[in-house]
Amino acid sequence: METLRIEVRRPGVAQVTMARPAVFNAFDEAMIGEMDAAFAQLIGDDSVRIIVLAGEGKHFSAGADLQWMQRASTASLEWNVADARRFAGMLARIEASPKPTVARVQGAALGGGFGLTAACDIAIASSSASFSVSEAKFGILPAVIGPYVIQAVGKRQARRLALSTERIGADEALALGLVQRVVAPEQLDAAVDEMLLQLLAGGPNAQREIKTLFAQLPVGEITPETVELTAQTIARVRGTEEAREGFAAFLGKRPANWIPL
Repeated sequence: METLRIEVRRPGVAQVTMARPAVFNAFDEAMIGEMDAAFAQLIGDDSVRIIVLAGEGKHFSAGADLQWMQRASTASLEWNVADARRFAGMLARIEASPKPTVARVQGAALGGGFGLTAACDIAIASSSASFSVSEAKFGILPAVIGPYVIQAVGKRQARRLALSTERIGADEALALGLVQRVVAPEQLDAAVDEMLLQLLAGGPNAQREIKTLFAQLPVGEITPETVELTAQTIARVRGTEEAREGFAAFLGKRPANWIPL
């Protein structure tokens, strides 16, 4: 791939690194297509349990490549719809990945870079990282990333960030729930690796089931339908081979067979 690097970070873990540091890993049509293909490939690879998303160089991602956006501003509506659908599909694939996803964030995460952070299950940031929903500065809006921003920080904070385009630091991103841990820049990789070890200790089927179930659970009222869904799900999963192995490993005081040695 021309815009990405895909490598094994450790057994069971693949890392997708945006590799356009000269433009702060801003993405265009090519990177969107390659990102979508990379995640599709890794989701289908049984040797991969966790996917890390990273950016090469000083910054995670400056969001949309401005030359790409300028081309879009003069293109037809039909071209823009098809182009936007590709971007929307890529973000949806990352968010719906049945395998845990971890964003490793340093430097700036702006616009679509903010969206990529929000689309991952877990985000770990350098204390020097900064974040902005910056689209309104260019006369456009964060439409495609909007659902992920709202899901990450809540509607009112998302509205504030999108309207003001304010750049926030890592500590505020932590307080808002956009990222789950902030560490010194030199500790970023160690913190990511610590999280990976915790994720690898969980059963892969259990993690797929968690993502599937949680995607169906509404925020707010717990309805009879939700209660029944949760009961049916745990009843089914408790009888799986992975569950039997998990209980046997715990009682036998040994690692489960899915944990890389």
